[in-house]
Amino acid sequence: MAPATSDRTLKLVATGTLAGVFSGLFGVGGGTVIVPLLIFWFGYGERLATGTSLGAIVFIGLLGTVAQGFYGNVHLDTGLLLSIPAVLGVVVGTAIQQRIPQRAVSLLFALLLVGVAIELIVK
Repeated sequence: MAPATSDRTLKLVATGTLAGVFSGLFGVGGGTVIVPLLIFWFGYGERLATGTSLGAIVFIGLLGTVAQGFYGNVHLDTGLLLSIPAVLGVVVGTAIQQRIPQRAVSLLFALLLVGVAIELIVK
C-alpha cells in the first residue's frame, strides 16, 4: 500500500472513530467532526464534505440509536416526530446550500460552531 493511501486510510479511520465517539457521547459527530476534518485533512469543499458526512451519519445514527436504546435513552415517538420536519429541512437546506457561495457556507458553519461553543460555555 502506498504511503499516501495508508495516510489517507488512517485519517479516515481517525475521523470515523472521532465521529462515533462524539455521536455516542454528545449526539453529534457528522457536522462537528466529519465535515471539518474532511475539509482540513482531505481538502474537500464544504458541499462534498457535507454530503459525504450525511452518508456516514445514516449508519452512525442507526447504530447510536440502538446503543443508546439499550440504556433506555431513546424516546422513539419524539425521534420520529423530529424526523418528519427534518426531512423537509434537509431538502430545503440542501437547496439553499447549492445556491450560495461555498465560502458563505463555510463562514455560516464556522459561526454556528462558535455560537454553540459560546452557548455551552455560558450555560
